[in-house]
Amino acid sequence: MIPIDKIENTETCFIQLWLMLERTRQLLEGQYKRYCIRRILKTWFGQNATDDFIFEVCNRCEREGMEILPSPEFYPRPHRELLRAVVATVLHLSPCKVNLEALDSAYSIAFPHSTPLNVNKKHRPP
Repeated sequence: MIPIDKIENTETCFIQLWLMLERTRQLLEGQYKRYCIRRILKTWFGQNATDDFIFEVCNRCEREGMEILPSPEFYPRPHRELLRAVVATVLHLSPCKVNLEALDSAYSIAFPHSTPLNVNKKHRPP
């Protein structure tokens, strides 16, 4: 379980969240349970994952709570939006205020052998 007060809008926190997504996927798969937003949030936040909290996260990432998610290592986009929504909801931020550069960078660190999230994004010259 994650203490809600440990969630931050930083690269270090995002690395931990990316890694936790994969561990949670493996845990739920081992228990023959659905890997969906509702179960992820219940696993991470325990009783703090109320129906209202889950609804808010689902609404912000525009997904349904029981929708099965693919592996975060190979299909990062839905998980990116999920993590963005979780951080925004916990910290009471607008999703636009979540540090996407840190979130994307953290993905590359957590899954170094995967395709970068923004493979088509143009790099700015130094």
